[in-house]
Amino acid sequence: MTTSGPESNSRSKAVLYRNGSVYTAADPFATAMLVDGDTVAWVGSEQAASSIADSKMDIIDLRGALVAPGFVDSHAQLTETGIALDSLKLASVNSARELLDAVAAAGGSGPVLGHGWDETQWTDATLPTAEELDRAAGGRSVYLSRVDVHSALVSGALAREPGLQDAEGYDGGAKVTRAAHAAARRSARSLPADVLRRYQAKALAEAAANGYVALAEMGAPHIGGADDLRLAAAWNTADPGVPAQPEILPYWGELAATEEQARSLVSQFGFTIRGLAGDLNIDGSIGSRTAALRSGYSDAPEERGSLYLGVEEAAAHLAACSLAGIQGGFHVIGDAGLDTALAALDLAAEQVGEQRVRAAGHRLEHVEMTDADAIARLAKYSVTVSAQPAFDAAWGGPGGLYGQRLGERSGSMNQFAALYSAGVPVCFGSDSPVTPLRPWSSVRACLEHHNDGQRISARAAFLGHTRAGWRAAKYADPMAGQLVPGAPASFAVWEVEELMVQVADGRVQSWSTDPRARTPLLPALDTGSDPACLQTVRNGVELFASSALRS
Repeated sequence: MTTSGPESNSRSKAVLYRNGSVYTAADPFATAMLVDGDTVAWVGSEQAASSIADSKMDIIDLRGALVAPGFVDSHAQLTETGIALDSLKLASVNSARELLDAVAAAGGSGPVLGHGWDETQWTDATLPTAEELDRAAGGRSVYLSRVDVHSALVSGALAREPGLQDAEGYDGGAKVTRAAHAAARRSARSLPADVLRRYQAKALAEAAANGYVALAEMGAPHIGGADDLRLAAAWNTADPGVPAQPEILPYWGELAATEEQARSLVSQFGFTIRGLAGDLNIDGSIGSRTAALRSGYSDAPEERGSLYLGVEEAAAHLAACSLAGIQGGFHVIGDAGLDTALAALDLAAEQVGEQRVRAAGHRLEHVEMTDADAIARLAKYSVTVSAQPAFDAAWGGPGGLYGQRLGERSGSMNQFAALYSAGVPVCFGSDSPVTPLRPWSSVRACLEHHNDGQRISARAAFLGHTRAGWRAAKYADPMAGQLVPGAPASFAVWEVEELMVQVADGRVQSWSTDPRARTPLLPALDTGSDPACLQTVRNGVELFASSALRS
């Protein structure tokens, strides 16, 4: 049983958490924390907690639970996540027949929506036809996004919507990519604002229940449009009586050609836009074979993906954002896509100066295929990489998607350790709904990277999922993402089996509780299950609570 809502969101009392563990740089042995209003007022020992506790406080006995900074998801799409949570879940289907059966069993009226199919996991990768989808759905429109959300299966009824059949990426079949996919998605999710808001609320509830206090919302014209981003940002200023939610860090993925245009794109919304970045696509995805590669896909040598932007227009965007002091950036996955982004950085630096480019704090999403030269150039321009560790966990193993699509190149994917070693700022997210909102699984993916040489410690991964997310969004409060006196009271409480120090190198002792190390401890992630979230709090306001917290 869980509780959340307006009645549990505002407290007049200070709250003392005690008899647990607190992940804080202020005191690695802290067992208690005092929250006063929206701020961490104190952290310290159990003995000190006994001396300050009084009847005016709400005292929570942690019973060994861990209090840690709340997670920040550095790349998510709220509406898409809500739709995926509330529609056909297709990750477990193993054939076109099973997919069609799921469509036929879909209840309700209106479009049949679904997410998560992955034909690389099927024994027979043959996809259903548009006609088969029409029959299964009884004539209803069908939109089923692939797991990477860069292609989809659509029924003939949906394909007949204006503009779709003439778009690039439509070949008359059920599968749509590129511009045809964007048109199909817009048509399928052309829903009333109250329906879209319900989907977003579902996504935010899922995030809060998993310890997230903020999400970077990646809005773009080809995803949900400006109105969808406005709906997302409105959660930050919800009316009294509306349950509090994780903070939205809005990004807008639209190209700017001049400084004036960059300023205009940001100012059009009337609320803070973190940057003209995120899902501003240079290329697509590996799963849909739209990520731009230097050489062909191993399982389709004639295909090298798609470049949606050229060097000159990408450089103009970065130069315009740099002059305006706005964070710019792109979605980029393939090595040829990254080549384009790096050439654009070089050209923008020639146009406006390297210092201005560095000062803007630009960011690139995903950056899955890198080499030493690319990493050095990212460091040169102080570009933040917003990556998704769960990609490697899902697709990086033997026989996985990376191996199928890329062959030997799959061994050098998602080079987290190399990025850290070169001083490239790194933050982490889920790309939800591509991978679930499960932050500890994402931390574990960093520890258990399929390439031993690219593993990082649990502490580095945890910071990448928390404090680094705030920094990547150029958040105004430098204290965000830590639990020290004066910092925002944004945290989660976790039921844990064991706490330890976990490092990335298997040749080194992988745990330590030696007090001399003075290293804050994190949950053991080799127990077979993730820590359970007991409570999530943002700026002192409860977003989620399990009944087990106070039972």
